[in-house]
Amino acid sequence: MAVKGKLIIIGGAEDKGTPDDKGRMDNDTAVDDYYENGILRRVIDESVKKDKSRIEILTTASTVPEEIGDDYRKAFKRLNAENTGIINIKSREGAHDEELLKRLSKADIVMVTGGDQMRLTSILGGTPFLNMMQEKYFKEDFVYAGSSAGAAAASNNMVFQGTSDVSLFKGKVRVTSGLGFINNVIVDTHFVTRGRIGRLLQIVVANPRLLGIGLEENAALLVTNGSKMEAIGPGMIMLVDGRCIADSNFNDIDDGEAISIENVVVHVMSKYDIYDYKKHKLIIDHRNDRDE
Repeated sequence: MAVKGKLIIIGGAEDKGTPDDKGRMDNDTAVDDYYENGILRRVIDESVKKDKSRIEILTTASTVPEEIGDDYRKAFKRLNAENTGIINIKSREGAHDEELLKRLSKADIVMVTGGDQMRLTSILGGTPFLNMMQEKYFKEDFVYAGSSAGAAAASNNMVFQGTSDVSLFKGKVRVTSGLGFINNVIVDTHFVTRGRIGRLLQIVVANPRLLGIGLEENAALLVTNGSKMEAIGPGMIMLVDGRCIADSNFNDIDDGEAISIENVVVHVMSKYDIYDYKKHKLIIDHRNDRDE
């Protein structure tokens, strides 16, 4: 199926700017990068209506929805996108609310915040709100942007359990169903900061058809046409491809025992690199000045 919408999945802790940015822009490259090339800037730019877009900030995953919603509202305002609203769906009943569905129908961008991805999927799964969001993504010029939990939940398969220190012991990583915006991948966030490569390795050795996507903080992937993936933001992204695994002991060991894997492929992406998911080909950007 052709996908008309765009998916932007963010590893968390993306730059949201600060109140005193305007006074520092002339002599602060990092601040200038936020306004010109930052992840949230790209979220806006990928929308057909740019900074005139209607943006709904979905805070369902968060335990501090008012605070995180306000942070995003202010961040978008700094980028001259002021047509924003905050939606905090607290229960499955709320995901049937007609007024919220009307708001969603008019949205050009939905920004799904971090928090607990299981809370997000358990509240939204199978509801009219998620059904409408999927319909908009597949059939309209619509941007789904998710950070941290909002990114981890975006795929059809979702990791929800498994600490870094035990993640390469069989059975210590758990996977469940996500929100279903992209198939045959699994997304993990805060990837390097929290040492989560073991989680993706275990998932991929058990399910080699899945492409593991590890998003570091302040890094994101823009997915267009359902398959073209562009790295955005200053952080890095790791892809774990298990299609060429030659051997493993996964089926020979009991739960709790260490996993061995031969010949797993790992790619590392940075800003402007492209990964073609249909061809499984990474195109590295070699420009000397990547901002030209």
